[in-house]
Amino acid sequence: MQVRVQQEAFDVGAELAAHRPNGAGAGAEVHFVGNVRDLNDGEAVEVMELEHYPGMTERELERVAREAGERWELLETLVIHRFGRLHPGERIVLVSVWSAHRADAFDACRYIIDTLKTAVPFWKKEALPEGGHRWVAPGAGEGEPVR
Repeated sequence: MQVRVQQEAFDVGAELAAHRPNGAGAGAEVHFVGNVRDLNDGEAVEVMELEHYPGMTERELERVAREAGERWELLETLVIHRFGRLHPGERIVLVSVWSAHRADAFDACRYIIDTLKTAVPFWKKEALPEGGHRWVAPGAGEGEPVR
């Protein structure tokens, strides 16, 4: 299992190649890549600023990944989450799991991304074209703003 929180962009192909388990035991691999949207809740988004609590964020991501490994039979797990100033179209998160069977891989990947959106301390602020900003509620499925 590897978990990283970083400001730098990541190359999905390079990350997957570097973390793929050795041997032929991984009958399934499921990957989720999340990108910054240019439209949220019907409003244009110029930039997303993502803040986190260093140390705690990594621990919580590790806890979520570990829980997935306890619930499903996984061979390897990779979670990369970015922070900082991100523009629409940029990658923000990569969740990858490898397993002998596809059901475990799909279920674990979905569990990790859904749980990290609500349980891991990240704060998202969107800059709007007219110069204002708004905070996005944790785990907002469609990016509902905090009201």
